[in-house]
Amino acid sequence: MGKRHQARELALKVLFQLEGSDDDPEEVLAYHAAEGAATADVAAFAGQLVRGVMANQEKLDAILSEASDNWRLEQMAKVDRVVLRIAIYEITIDRRVPTKAAINESIELAKTFSGDEAGRFVNGILGRVAATVS
Repeated sequence: MGKRHQARELALKVLFQLEGSDDDPEEVLAYHAAEGAATADVAAFAGQLVRGVMANQEKLDAILSEASDNWRLEQMAKVDRVVLRIAIYEITIDRRVPTKAAINESIELAKTFSGDEAGRFVNGILGRVAATVS
């Protein structure tokens, strides 16, 4: 498993815990990084993702809502919603990773943590998002 995949997985765990809680993001990141024995560079990239998603969550949720015809945010599985936020952040704001790579990574995370159906759901949403990004 590559370092970027490990970092996305770590960011997913952190953002999942932080959703709906008042926990300190840096403490949650440090806890999960230590628990998973993450290297410094994995933890650093995960931290960038966590901070980026949190700082842009309103914009990310607006893009996600626009791309999802049949599901409101609150209807989506929490894991799927967090995976999608990370990917949409990478595709539309961060833009340091090729769109296809961000989509493929997100599909794998969704399959691992939410199941095969989630992988198809994430792929469909991100396909719509990618089509709007120039």
